[in-house]
Amino acid sequence: MMMQLSETPNQKNSLFNAMNRFIGAVNNMDQTIMVPSLLRDVPLQDEDREMSSLKSDDEEGDMYSYYQLLKSIRRDIEWGVRCAAADERRKESMKITRVNSSASISSSSSASSSSSEEEDEEDEDLEKQFQFHLTGLQGVLGKLTLQANSLTKRYKKEIGIGGWGQ
Repeated sequence: MMMQLSETPNQKNSLFNAMNRFIGAVNNMDQTIMVPSLLRDVPLQDEDREMSSLKSDDEEGDMYSYYQLLKSIRRDIEWGVRCAAADERRKESMKITRVNSSASISSSSSASSSSSEEEDEEDEDLEKQFQFHLTGLQGVLGKLTLQANSLTKRYKKEIGIGGWGQ
């Protein structure tokens, strides 16, 4: 069992606690679902609407695909998202940035007075962007936590242990 830390009212909305709640729900799901292959070809039902938002409308999902997706998201949170394609894109963007920055050096002397104003606006924009993405991430983690809990309950229902461990 995963030990739950008590949350103060101020900490309840922290990103760290939202991640811990999600990881705990996925760990519980993983410990409960002893035979994940039983989820294959089990279609989503009307009460599983919250899980249907995990996949796009074009993709038909079964319970197993949602189980795998939730575990994959947990792994990304715990270990980070590192792939060759992302590294390659970052290298490409650095090349483009270097080319643009060397071209802008020649024109920077005429724009030095307005650059401090732009830096202040960029700092403010960064703060707004951070708050926006933080709020969005906490919302997504909350939904994913509900989906992991729903999948666990549905699995228990499917194998006939609906009242256990609640």
